[in-house]
Amino acid sequence: MQNLTVLGTGVLGSQIIFQSAYAGKDVVAYDLSDEILAKLADRWEYLKAAYLRDLPDATPEKLDAAVARIRTSADLADAVKDADIVIEAVPERLDIKQQTWEDVAKVAPETTVFCTNSSTLLPSDIAPFTGRPEKFLALHFANEVWKFNTGEVMGHAGTDPQVFEQVAQFAEEIGMVPIRVRKEQPGYVLNSLLVPFLNAGAALFVKGVASPEDIDRTWKIATGAPSGPFEIFDVVGMMTPYNLGMSSSDPVQQEFAEILKRDYIDKGYLGKGSGRGFYTYE
Repeated sequence: MQNLTVLGTGVLGSQIIFQSAYAGKDVVAYDLSDEILAKLADRWEYLKAAYLRDLPDATPEKLDAAVARIRTSADLADAVKDADIVIEAVPERLDIKQQTWEDVAKVAPETTVFCTNSSTLLPSDIAPFTGRPEKFLALHFANEVWKFNTGEVMGHAGTDPQVFEQVAQFAEEIGMVPIRVRKEQPGYVLNSLLVPFLNAGAALFVKGVASPEDIDRTWKIATGAPSGPFEIFDVVGMMTPYNLGMSSSDPVQQEFAEILKRDYIDKGYLGKGSGRGFYTYE
């Protein structure tokens, strides 16, 4: 699987694109408009600096070579025409993901393997819309993929076991540690542990129990953890918790989503990648 297409160039989509190109893959970055894609140049500079900071073997030459392996396209048929594998990283809403795959299925080669990077949704809820359920599964990345390099591979009942192993191998080729999730589980392993923790932090904030800074400080001092929930929200970016909160039946999580929209998203404070979220970054 040499030719990869990534659908969606947000926080995690752009990381998957860059990491795969850094590992030697030829990558097409697809998004809805050329205006969105034009912003990737700044994103590559941000990621180059992060790789130089965090990876001992990163060099400017390797990073420039990675960027050279990335092509952008706002035309879906063009973006997937040569793809061996497509990874979808569009907003975390079931209807958007279902429609995206319905559109991709009409134009992708029959041999192309389809993967979703969905954080919480089940592959079996999306598979019927792909036109090739046996070649569809989840490949889930943690944020800051170059550092926190798990690649959770999770199929559904109809996934071909051989395709499952192909995707696990692909994950390893792009520098991930493949985690084979043996049973469909909303949130895989990582988010099954992480989401309840983040929801608890959000609830403390919404109820006025403590400030984000004090919630983070308490967790880090008492447990020795490197990050608190609001530092993690900043790394993830505001759009994912906003979408999850708006689709939640929990009124506390809905209120948290409204706070994110009013006090952060509408002001352009989208998290660490934008320079500001709950905290301000260089």
